[in-house]
Amino acid sequence: MVGMEVAGQNSNIVSARDLGVVACTRCTQVWPAGTQTCSRCGSTIVARDRLSLQRVWALWLVGLMCYVPANMYPMLQTRTLLSVQEDTIVGGAVELIHHGAVGIALIILIASVVIPIGKFMAIAFLAISVKRPSSVSNHHRQVLYEVVEYIGRWSMIDIFVVAIMSSLVQLNTLAAVNPGRASLFFALSVIFTMLSAQAFDSRMIWDVRARQEGMTTDE
Repeated sequence: MVGMEVAGQNSNIVSARDLGVVACTRCTQVWPAGTQTCSRCGSTIVARDRLSLQRVWALWLVGLMCYVPANMYPMLQTRTLLSVQEDTIVGGAVELIHHGAVGIALIILIASVVIPIGKFMAIAFLAISVKRPSSVSNHHRQVLYEVVEYIGRWSMIDIFVVAIMSSLVQLNTLAAVNPGRASLFFALSVIFTMLSAQAFDSRMIWDVRARQEGMTTDE
């Protein structure tokens, strides 16, 4: 019987390796230990991805580097007959608040500032916690990983808003709305952070517990 850690209560955990099976990381099909290739999807089967953390940190760093100019350059350029206005992510949200669209401004701030920063912090914490002791339980870290995976699909809201406005507000010489340089950097930042989260092998979270109980994690 496989034990699980629920509500902070510890119990003996029997890993898939102890049961003599291994799962394909792409299609999750379970195969007997020692199987080299998944017959369902053709992927190479490994018990642990030992280069996982290297890819996580590399993609995380590139995503962070793209996120800085995404907040410095204008996200939206509004041209009228008499003027040209460029707004950053935060500046655009402030403009929306001044025009009474507080709800939309909060959605943009949460999706474009709070969630990306939270994802950077969560991914970094998970990557560090599998190498150093942590007071956060394995169960809570697994939940955190699943939350990061889930919210990744909602990180493009700001890009969607810019794309919709750019397509709708095109009044020839009278007015036009175009995406700014920040939109490209923001999209790249979202893509790289999503790839960073997907590169993380969540099984390493439970390997920490296994090492503490004296269980071997060698191939």
